[in-house]
Amino acid sequence: MTRGKLFVVPTPIGNLKDITLRALEILNSVDIIAAEDTRQTLKLTNHYNIKKTLISYHQHNEQGKSDNLIEILKEGKSIALVSDAGTPGISDPGSVIISKCIEEDIDFEVLPGATAAITALVYSGMDTTKFLFRGFIPRDNKDRKVVMEEVKDRKETLIFYEAPHRLINTLEFLKENLGQRRIAICRELTKLHEEIMRFTIDEAIKHYKVNNPRGEYVLIVEGKSEEAIEQEEISKWEGLTIEQHILKYMNEGFSKKDAIKKTAKDRKLSKSEVYKYSLNI
Repeated sequence: MTRGKLFVVPTPIGNLKDITLRALEILNSVDIIAAEDTRQTLKLTNHYNIKKTLISYHQHNEQGKSDNLIEILKEGKSIALVSDAGTPGISDPGSVIISKCIEEDIDFEVLPGATAAITALVYSGMDTTKFLFRGFIPRDNKDRKVVMEEVKDRKETLIFYEAPHRLINTLEFLKENLGQRRIAICRELTKLHEEIMRFTIDEAIKHYKVNNPRGEYVLIVEGKSEEAIEQEEISKWEGLTIEQHILKYMNEGFSKKDAIKKTAKDRKLSKSEVYKYSLNI
């Protein structure tokens, strides 16, 4: 028996016109559409007059439902996987069924399409050459701190998703852990009330304490600047004499020669100049 095929189909993140012709073709051709929320997907399929069987596939049933979908694919039926908005697998269900398809050697195809993170990144005006997407920041404080430890020293532009009722708390958490950085806050992307706001984090906190957050948000935060990194390095030794600076590195396990070299580099001095201070060490 010929096996079926899974199609991973991005759907509009707001404006229903933002769907590709290929996505519509696939949705019209498959046997079943596996949807994160069948009620939400029904709005899309009804808009384009697509009549297909919809089955539920969301984060709470993803593990078990993936096995069911695999069996359906083995029976030769084709399935389109969609989320409520955007690309399945990106902060939405999808990765489990894709992993199972790979394990079971079942063919699948991923279509390109809408992703809120990339739309917001381009809107932000920040560095797009390197970025780090972290999705929703965990709710548990311990897990949140782990995420911040991972990203606080990264130079890449940072991308987060957030719900309106948690926005102010998250902004305060970012301020506490990342300091005063630039941030672009993108709300309701591609929808009627789309809004792009560019602030410092502190300005954003003040703004949303007065203006009640509504809708879904993408937060684009600038990465750690070279200036901030350099200043942090300087703060580690700026209260030390040159002799103490050399000793600091030697106490960290560096040879005297390497300690002189590193001290010279830190202070932007010649090695011969720093060497003079090492004679009595």
